Amino acid sequence: MTMKIAVLSDIHGNYIALQKCIDYALNKGIDTFIFLGDYVGELAYPQKTMEILFSLKQKYNCFFIKGNKEDYWINYQMNGEQGWKEYDSTTGSLYYTYCNLTSKDLAFFKSLFHKDELAFEGLLPITICHGSPQKANEKLLQNNEKTLTVIENNISSYILCGHTHVQGKIEHNGKVVLNVGSVGVSLHGNGKAQFMILQGTQEEWDYEFISLDYDVEKVIEDLYLSGLVKKAPAWCQVSVNLLRTGKISHGTVLAKAMELCREKNGECNWPNVPEECWELAVCELIGN
Repeated sequence: MTMKIAVLSDIHGNYIALQKCIDYALNKGIDTFIFLGDYVGELAYPQKTMEILFSLKQKYNCFFIKGNKEDYWINYQMNGEQGWKEYDSTTGSLYYTYCNLTSKDLAFFKSLFHKDELAFEGLLPITICHGSPQKANEKLLQNNEKTLTVIENNISSYILCGHTHVQGKIEHNGKVVLNVGSVGVSLHGNGKAQFMILQGTQEEWDYEFISLDYDVEKVIEDLYLSGLVKKAPAWCQVSVNLLRTGKISHGTVLAKAMELCREKNGECNWPNVPEECWELAVCELIGN
């Protein structure tokens, strides 16, 4: 038996890139989709991403798991919706996204698991996860002892993951990790939308990493039209740079902002990172 599957991760609300990837897959005759989490967050109009996903779920064979972003929305609701600010580069984007989620969206996220074991008839089983089979926010990295231990302890020989936003392959003791990259905000991906096409035979899974051009400037325009750029100014500056260049992650700039905060105040506890520290971090790392 042979089948083709589109595997997508880390959409982060980029509905334009998502639609481009889906159209590409459908044009290849693919009707099975695996989604590895982090569906919304960072970008404008998250409801448009959710509408696309729910529509696809009705029409095609889809598998979904939960990423660390989904945990953010769920935990924020469960903890009484406290701690995030509307006009703040640290949490403004989180707050904006949460306010645009529906009860249907949150119920869907709550129904998901952090990993799954998939077995298609006549094909080798695969493990799907966001970060690692152990934790949604754990990175599987090249030349990393912890990663090798995770691979050794995994039941199946194939692990599909995302989270790092970097496409890649790790092999160890006959087992394979395939990171599909990021649909919405790829890192080191030249500003393109990334996903993977998986083709299975009885003996193995073959793969093809896909990178697609899409209307990046429309995504950036949405940041302004939606008002998100005012709600999370420095965060959106990082988003714009990442969308256009594929360089410098939000996490890198946040770490720098917190370092500057500690230098100034002696300590810095997330999410209390002053805007001036964000501005300095952006200036130092991105230059605008």
